[in-house]
Amino acid sequence: MSVSAGSLAVAVPVAATGAGEVTGPVRRGPLRQYELVERVKAYDPGADEDLLNRAYVFAMKAHGAQLRASGDPYFHHPVEVAGILTALRLDSASIATALLHDTVEDTGATLDEIRRLFGPTIARLVDGVTKLNKLELQSPRTEQAENFRKLLLAMSEDIRVLLVKLADRLHNMRTLHFIKDPAKRRRIALETMEIYAPLAERIGMEQMKAELEDLAFAELHADARASIVHRLEQLRPAGAPIIDRIVEELRDTLAEAGIDAQVTGREKSPLSIWRKMQRKNVGFEQLSDIMAFRVLVDSVATCYAALGAIHARYSMLPGRFKDFISTPKPNGYRSLHTTILGPERRKIEVQIRTHDMHEVCELGVAAHWVYKQETGVTEGKRYRWIRELLDILEHAAEPEEFLEHTKLEMYSDQVFCFTPKGDLIALPRGATPVDFAYAVHSEIGDHCVGAKIDGRMVQLRHRLENGDQVEIITARHATPSPAWERFVVTGKARARIRRFLRTRQRAVYIEQGRELLQKAARAENVQLGEERLEKAAQALRQKSVEDLVAAVGEGSLTVRAVLEAVCPELKRPSPPRQRSGATILPLRRPQPAPAAPSDAQPILGLPPGVAFDYAKCCRPVPGDPILGVVRTGKSVSVHRADCPLLARSGELVERALDIGWNERAKAPRGIARLSVMTLDRPGALGAISTTIGRQEANITDLRFGRRAPDLVELVLDIEVSGLEHLHRILAALRATSVVSTVERKLG
Repeated sequence: MSVSAGSLAVAVPVAATGAGEVTGPVRRGPLRQYELVERVKAYDPGADEDLLNRAYVFAMKAHGAQLRASGDPYFHHPVEVAGILTALRLDSASIATALLHDTVEDTGATLDEIRRLFGPTIARLVDGVTKLNKLELQSPRTEQAENFRKLLLAMSEDIRVLLVKLADRLHNMRTLHFIKDPAKRRRIALETMEIYAPLAERIGMEQMKAELEDLAFAELHADARASIVHRLEQLRPAGAPIIDRIVEELRDTLAEAGIDAQVTGREKSPLSIWRKMQRKNVGFEQLSDIMAFRVLVDSVATCYAALGAIHARYSMLPGRFKDFISTPKPNGYRSLHTTILGPERRKIEVQIRTHDMHEVCELGVAAHWVYKQETGVTEGKRYRWIRELLDILEHAAEPEEFLEHTKLEMYSDQVFCFTPKGDLIALPRGATPVDFAYAVHSEIGDHCVGAKIDGRMVQLRHRLENGDQVEIITARHATPSPAWERFVVTGKARARIRRFLRTRQRAVYIEQGRELLQKAARAENVQLGEERLEKAAQALRQKSVEDLVAAVGEGSLTVRAVLEAVCPELKRPSPPRQRSGATILPLRRPQPAPAAPSDAQPILGLPPGVAFDYAKCCRPVPGDPILGVVRTGKSVSVHRADCPLLARSGELVERALDIGWNERAKAPRGIARLSVMTLDRPGALGAISTTIGRQEANITDLRFGRRAPDLVELVLDIEVSGLEHLHRILAALRATSVVSTVERKLG
């Protein structure tokens, strides 16, 4: 398609959907071409008027007679998106991108055409905002994750991509009620609540975030929202004078202290009220602080003076004060928050900030927009959280996993901690020293063995609190522990840990796969060179020889299938089909008959009198899920069901028996191997042995492992009666002051 991008002014007086409540659309005419240009020039006199005119005409002609679900001309949508961005006072390139953002996907226009007519910058922005074409993916969830991957990569280069995308989503949410399919409406609303509203909050656009959340809330929980709105309306005739009286009293209190302030009051949003009801499990009538008040002053010093005047007059609720001026949120938000027992003995929240802080709070990154075109430096590269999401993108294995880790990164209240050098690290509430280590640097997280908070050793699962100064202790040969995944809360930490575990497991699979293939090849007198394996990989639809070998080691591909792909003459003839209606039973390896439960037989599934022993590769203890492996001329070897040796060896699995513990019989005590990271100080070993002795357990072996500053690893073999006994020992050790971490080891 070729569309002229002339500068002819065109007025389209057809009605479009406005920005009213989702339950009652308000119709008005769209922004005319000259109105849009005048809006931009009002805050940017040097705006490229010709660019805006050409983009307006191009988009209108490209969309032609297309209609939206509302029945309005489709062209109204990009114009409304551009109008939203003018309220944020964005530059001409952003406004032009808003006008053109759907042309490549929904019309015959091409990206090359956009680049030729409007330049490389706008083409790059349009490409970043453009929705992906329909992908042949496994699930709608995967498609959502892939779309978000592309958005993230685009906005990391230029934050304007995100601003246009948010405006696009906001207008789509304002017109969501026109979509007839309820499942589609719910999917869009859920995506808005889970991804786009948190993104708006991350760049400090509080006003846009609040509207996105409210529109999504109206779709996802329509009855709950309607009920809260109805109750607020019932309170309003009596409530409005209350708000006015409280505002007046706060203003008088500040005036008496010599502070000139602008004071406003409002009801909290239906969504915030609903969330509080859910969090505290209370009804609407039991909520006392459904009103919030804002105090705007001229300077930072006056903010603290106003806080002092309010606290001097009214009682503050303990634990409800937050200072986001001295420690701003990562999105740049700055304000003082306090909850007081205020005028008329009502519990109210008060936010105190300067006028400049308020502008940043409402508009976020758009309030202090800086784009240095000559150097290519964008606001996007200033945001640490975008870099962290990119790091998650690099290490996540699957799109769904990336989306899961990203949500961890964008949700939750935050705690603010400090490095020993005084650098501020913001983390989600509930974060641990391991999360802190990965937030500082991925390598520090990978080699973390211990942590100190304010000079005191703590366990790695310790929950950080505001103001903690955290020092991470590392060891060069240390690696992430699988146990960390159970207590870390940041997406970055979890993605790195999972990647390490996948890489280590893959190496084991590759080694085991090569051993199995070489052994089978020798038995069949077949030469397995790299060229033959490459052909087998192609025949079996594996991406590489390494993938082929790993699949064999993992057990998802049989050795026989690889040999037959290398040497087709090795293929065995298929068994003859049954001609009559008689049933052919599959051949099965004979299984030992399980013994009847008795007090004398500790393991079920073994013939009476058969000897057994515990495998040293995984060291099972009574209570672990187990399998038995038959060994010629030897006793049955009892393994944990998750033993890595069994996972690597198909031959052992072939000889495995399904066994279990007889709870009525007394099983021999097992030996559990523990790795204990303890403080390197006199008396530490004695404290640990005393703790184990108090749990009525015996240490059968002890050796020293890796060392780090202030820490040393003890590898202990402990005799235990069962899994419950072992868990008591682990809990007691974790409560011991000299112990940093303790984990159960396999071998």
